[in-house]
Amino acid sequence: MTEPLEKRLEKAMAELQAAQEAVARTERELRSASFAALSSDRAVRATAGPQGELTGIEFLENKYRDMSPQELAASVLEAASAARLKMNRHVMKAMAPFTEPSSDLPELKGFELDWERIFGPEVLREDDEDTARGPATPAWRDALGDEGED
Repeated sequence: MTEPLEKRLEKAMAELQAAQEAVARTERELRSASFAALSSDRAVRATAGPQGELTGIEFLENKYRDMSPQELAASVLEAASAARLKMNRHVMKAMAPFTEPSSDLPELKGFELDWERIFGPEVLREDDEDTARGPATPAWRDALGDEGED
């Protein structure tokens, strides 16, 4: 027997209210989130804020003194990119529950987000921290090669 419309509407309204409260909590949490990442040469630590903006750069152990301008710039870009990627993945994980359909109400299907379009393809690649592989040499390091002293 089908559930009366009033009861289904009441359930839908309760779920909607719970979802609105959860979204508000998630927004508050995301507004205060930040993630830091190190460059592969461990010379730079960059921090990304809640909207992926760069909020901090640290030059570690005076390593920058022995680096060419191109090497330092590459380290800064690598660390900043990694910090933004961590933030983007955090946003994806935080928003995941809102993209899934309701288990109680099949009419509430959730919504689809094209994370790749929003954050770029890197966000969908396997997280390097979750793999057992050793650190790969970043492509920008290969590009510098012996010509890094331009």
